[in-house]
Amino acid sequence: MSSRRKSHPPKRVAFAFPFGRAFVEDLVHAIHAHARACEPWVFTRFPERLSPSLDWLKAWDGDGAFVLLSTHEDARLARALPFPVVNLTAYFPDPGVPTVTMDHAAIGRLAARHLLERRFRHFGFYGSGELWFSQLRRQGFVETVRQHGAPCAVLEANSNIASGRTWMRQQLKLEQWLRALRSPVGIMASTDLRANMLLETCRSIGRRVPDEVAVIGVDNDPVICGYAQPPLSSVARDDRRAGELAAGLLADLMAGRRVRSGPVFVAPAEVVARQSTETMAVDDPVLAGLVQHVRDHVGEQFGVERLLAITHGSRRSLETRFQRQLGLPPGAFITGLRLKHAEKTLAANPRLPLSQVAAACGFSDLRHFRMVFRRRNGCSPAEHRRKLLGLATPSAPLPSADTWRVINQ
Repeated sequence: MSSRRKSHPPKRVAFAFPFGRAFVEDLVHAIHAHARACEPWVFTRFPERLSPSLDWLKAWDGDGAFVLLSTHEDARLARALPFPVVNLTAYFPDPGVPTVTMDHAAIGRLAARHLLERRFRHFGFYGSGELWFSQLRRQGFVETVRQHGAPCAVLEANSNIASGRTWMRQQLKLEQWLRALRSPVGIMASTDLRANMLLETCRSIGRRVPDEVAVIGVDNDPVICGYAQPPLSSVARDDRRAGELAAGLLADLMAGRRVRSGPVFVAPAEVVARQSTETMAVDDPVLAGLVQHVRDHVGEQFGVERLLAITHGSRRSLETRFQRQLGLPPGAFITGLRLKHAEKTLAANPRLPLSQVAAACGFSDLRHFRMVFRRRNGCSPAEHRRKLLGLATPSAPLPSADTWRVINQ
């Protein structure tokens, strides 16, 4: 490797797009890592404009570039450049240059399965009608839910908002669409930004998330998802893998090697579940009330008897209701919510004594908490806590207060 770097001058490679978005940062990190390991590249970044044209590349004396093509005009400019480029977007099907992008249909399928696992029977998709990646995500989502016999309503907006009046018309259509959907409904948005618009609109028209409307986006942008109200579930892209493949593709192009035709699709990473889909869809209004009661009082010690007192029904009818709608008995449902609450409590404060965690999550005693936690997670609460703290061995002591401050920095 060192002899290769000495015998050949470094290639000059441009990043012809703005930074700032989380997925772009991951792509760039992966490309830099590939270059450090394999290629003697020197990088040039685009001039300081938020939406740069590719015009500046025509006069640039370089060897290759990475581009994010969002218009047909930029695609025309990219095809006319005197050096190879690799495109990292899917705004339209055939830009005429080598492209590495996500498997957007697979993203839609993954989002659909996430909502199907939460037993939704009604679905919606909200995206941008003219953007190819949104069309592919819609296709994967709609086909998957329809394979399970479920209907899916679709609302597609234009991504080019030229005026405030256009924006207000889109918002009005979104409100009307949401009001007309039968709840509970699980909705996929084509991006986290669109998903956040859904959350804001639900709040403005009084539709509860996630109990009436569950929302999942795409990109797993930490700023959008973490600060959304409630925090947004999202399909995480594998942009590190996409960056590696894009870097290898550009290296081959600059070396004059033949490459495969057509876009390279990269599978998504996973669904990162947050509060916006943290629910089980319930059509039965009586059961919905019981589920909400358990959620609201999950830190209190109670059992199935409290639910029987609320419904004034028999234990058999209650068991049938839970089994038919949620696929599990009421006692298991209560325990499952308590365990989720315990996991969140431990994640927020791993140093909290386990006896306090058990009491705060409605468990009658620490022994029972340990038993059901191990049954669900395959490890004890103490072992789970050590993983959260990054401790190597089960016998390692908990960190001191000073060490804890370092961990949290």
